[in-house]
Amino acid sequence: MANVKIDQAKCIGCGACVSICPDVFAIENHKAVVKKSDCDGCDCKSAASACPVGAISVTE
Repeated sequence: MANVKIDQAKCIGCGACVSICPDVFAIENHKAVVKKSDCDGCDCKSAASACPVGAISVTE
């Protein structure tokens, strides 16, 4: 199981993470937020890789 965090200072609210992993990410007030911080069985690492500003961290 992975732990997911978003650096709000870096986030530009592009929504790439939401399109890849909508069970974990959402957009609120023009920024991405983590709906559930534990990622189990989804593709959070791809969402982190797709973030154009590197705002998402995924730790095991």
